[in-house]
Amino acid sequence: MKAREIIKDIHYVGVNDRVTVNFEEQWPLPYGVSYNSYIVKGTEATALIDTVKIDTLNEYIKRIGTEKIDYLVVNHMEPDHSGSIPEIVKRFPNLKIVCNATAAAMVKGFCHIDEPERMHIIKDGDSVSLGDISLRFYMTPMVHWPETMMTYVPERNTIFSGDGFGCFGALNGGIVDTEMETEHYIPEMYRYYSNIVGKYGRSVMAALNKLKAIQIDYICPTHGPVWHERIAEVVEIYRRLASYEPERGVVIVYGSMYGNTAEAAEEIATALNRLGERKIIVHNASHSSMSQMISDAFRYDTLIVGSCVYSMTLFPPVQSFLTAMETREIKNKVLGGFGSFSWANGVAEKKFNEFAESVKLPLASTFSFKHGMSDGTAQDARQFAEQIQAARKEASYPVH
Repeated sequence: MKAREIIKDIHYVGVNDRVTVNFEEQWPLPYGVSYNSYIVKGTEATALIDTVKIDTLNEYIKRIGTEKIDYLVVNHMEPDHSGSIPEIVKRFPNLKIVCNATAAAMVKGFCHIDEPERMHIIKDGDSVSLGDISLRFYMTPMVHWPETMMTYVPERNTIFSGDGFGCFGALNGGIVDTEMETEHYIPEMYRYYSNIVGKYGRSVMAALNKLKAIQIDYICPTHGPVWHERIAEVVEIYRRLASYEPERGVVIVYGSMYGNTAEAAEEIATALNRLGERKIIVHNASHSSMSQMISDAFRYDTLIVGSCVYSMTLFPPVQSFLTAMETREIKNKVLGGFGSFSWANGVAEKKFNEFAESVKLPLASTFSFKHGMSDGTAQDARQFAEQIQAARKEASYPVH
């Protein structure tokens, strides 16, 4: 397939991956993923914006076709975007690699390209002329690697945003959001952000604030659709996620060996529903994907975690989930914890308190029960739900 024009002088040459099972070898790809690359053609020079994963090189070369590439712009050096750089350099031996100094060191390390005459090192605000149009560069470090930047074409109000505003999901026929149904990409954007970028909210907000000064009609990320008619919605999603502003909803994640903790989780969910909560998501940590649990817990305002005691600690899938949430430095949550035990009373509460201290959030309520559920335990679960709802009403942070 040949390059496809997005708008005048800007063409899409990316590829779809419907084979890889897990992104970064850990995040499921039920709808595949796209690796997006673009060509910008001026009257005097042509630039290629980012490359693709090396596995998809053959299709990528077909898309580029007979174009003569003068510049290769490297917005992000993660190998799903930089993997084809050595082959592109071989194909176009006279091209210049345009990148910042941090990226240049990575080009050397990942691609073993260390020719000073080939590198065109730029800084924040610098431009490269292609003749009648130009490329302007904005440094956006830690969105989500230290070398990341975005490239803007002011004459077309178009920004190439790297992983910013990206999402999981291959492109199904169309490229721009105006050409296809894009609703299923929105939850994949939440999952993509929380799984990969979530830790770096402050850096994402800095990038969003930097971009406020420019007119943007097209956002061209390295994964997912080109955004045009849904730009305002997509930017708002990123703003909320980067500022850790949750949506209203309760996520219950539990681990249960023989069903007792699971029964308590169901009792809590029922109690919350009877108290008026409609958005309740329940995950069995042994069966739900870590990716989806992280996404839901990151997105909504209340996180309740339940675990049986296992070898004097939490059930391993639950502990792994809590570690993942610590890594993402979550904020603005109502937290609750519950657990069951046979002889090691107090272990679950101790671990939940350690987690709460780590993420600097208070625990709204906890309870544990011995052996199986009873009428008294069911009453404890209902009281626990009431305390969670009371804490939600008293929360001072904005909830979308």
